Amino acid sequence: MTLAKAVVTGTVFRAPEKRFTQNNIPVSSFVLNIGDREEMLLRVVARRTALDEVVSSLGKDDKVLVEGRLQVTTVKNESGAERRIFEIDANTVEPMGAVSGAGSTQTSSSASEDITKFNQEEFSDELIGEDEIPF
Repeated sequence: MTLAKAVVTGTVFRAPEKRFTQNNIPVSSFVLNIGDREEMLLRVVARRTALDEVVSSLGKDDKVLVEGRLQVTTVKNESGAERRIFEIDANTVEPMGAVSGAGSTQTSSSASEDITKFNQEEFSDELIGEDEIPF
């Protein structure tokens, strides 16, 4: 059952693995830990070919942002107890910061220096007049 669109961040708990469908379409999946203090695991499935390169460059403990459809499935284990599995059918997977995989790009330290800073005198304390509102 598809619940909703979800955007989550977390660390890669289990490194990605790639498998192929019968039509030779790559399907990559990995487990993401979205909990801060305790483990909250979420399976991420990337069926899009465009995501293949990004997902294959990820490694354990990399921080990522994932956007996609949140899905919940219920399975029975060997003892007959039901268990819920949460997974995201990913539309977007973006590394956050440096990636440990091969061919990764490191963020430069000068990126933080590109932030625009405004002085207080650049802002006006005057309110916008009613005749200036376009609607």
